[in-house]
Amino acid sequence: MTTLVMFDDERADGWAPFALTRPCGELVFGRWTLRERLERVARTRVAGHVTRRWLRRYAEPGAPRCLDADRLSTPCTVWNARAVPSLGVAWNDTPANLWVADRLAGVHLGIDTELPRADWFAAPRPRPGLPDRDVPGTWLRDPWDLVSAGPDQLAADLADVPGTEAPELPSGCWRLGDAPVRLGDGARVEPGVLFDAREGPIELGPGVQVRAGTRLGGPLYAGPGSQLLGGHISRFSGGPHSRVRGEVDRVTMLGYSNKAHDGFLGHAYLGCWVNLGAATVNSDLKYTYGSIRVGPPGARRDTGLLKFGCLLGDHVKTGVGTRLETGTVVGAGSSLFGAEPPLRWVEPFSWGGGPSPELNRRDDFLSTASRVVERRGLEATPGLRDWLGDIWDEARAS
Repeated sequence: MTTLVMFDDERADGWAPFALTRPCGELVFGRWTLRERLERVARTRVAGHVTRRWLRRYAEPGAPRCLDADRLSTPCTVWNARAVPSLGVAWNDTPANLWVADRLAGVHLGIDTELPRADWFAAPRPRPGLPDRDVPGTWLRDPWDLVSAGPDQLAADLADVPGTEAPELPSGCWRLGDAPVRLGDGARVEPGVLFDAREGPIELGPGVQVRAGTRLGGPLYAGPGSQLLGGHISRFSGGPHSRVRGEVDRVTMLGYSNKAHDGFLGHAYLGCWVNLGAATVNSDLKYTYGSIRVGPPGARRDTGLLKFGCLLGDHVKTGVGTRLETGTVVGAGSSLFGAEPPLRWVEPFSWGGGPSPELNRRDDFLSTASRVVERRGLEATPGLRDWLGDIWDEARAS
């Protein structure tokens, strides 16, 4: 049986702030993570990720481990995490170089095919002697592509995903539009919720709770156990077990993250275990209506986007009233608070606000992360602490 492996190339290695803490295949794009999408197309599980060395002890429930590139075996398929195959692709495991939109996306390696060297994964090249095969799909170039292209991908995914439409809405709820509305097992929706399905489908996963006074705008997906607590939430993909309230538009939120208070959040992407304090807001449009630049001082890059809010890494926390400017990137493990707005580029494990935040010390960060995990009824295992400790060490060393 052919083993399926995802890898991060040199460009994915620079996907701040998420590349520090996780393989890029474990990022959500549309309805699924990039890994889950590949699994649906290939109809088999991904065995692991070839990625950055400090993620060797990556340990997230439900996700495959990280693999040593030198210890792979054939037959196998290696696939670039930034390549997004179209759903419904006719997958074929016969040896071939695999191309998406005229760029090499992966290789099917037969049992007698020589494995590529470890440095091949940073800048993959076609394997000599293999035929070429085109795979319908697209590419993600930069991390903000997850924001700009996410809602359209979500709409396409929800239109394609199998599932039974709710025969009728819960008592006391209203509906606009004709796109499908799907309610998972045990989803609880209070009276007074508006389902606006004019621009795309709405799917609530198992155990999702929706409070009265919430307006849900499609396309929208809320993962298992999430809570939608009020306000206008539209073009949103989040969960599992996330909490959302306020004016939220074009936002992706990975699992166990909280925006449980009022305030605007738009054109944004949040990692796992993020917590936004009350009245945290972001801007997603410059007052000049110019394109938004992103990056550290002296190395900013033009995104070409008129609207782009923020990227918040895993385990980011914000204090009450935090204001995030357009194009803000906050490194993993940072805690932002204080009277001054944070910088538009916040290094990982920053503590405080303004132009000179302090360091979120290693033991303090690990203790807080463990408490947060345990408050959600999960176990803060030694493996979790090892993985997060490795991340802290790498951030300080780089």
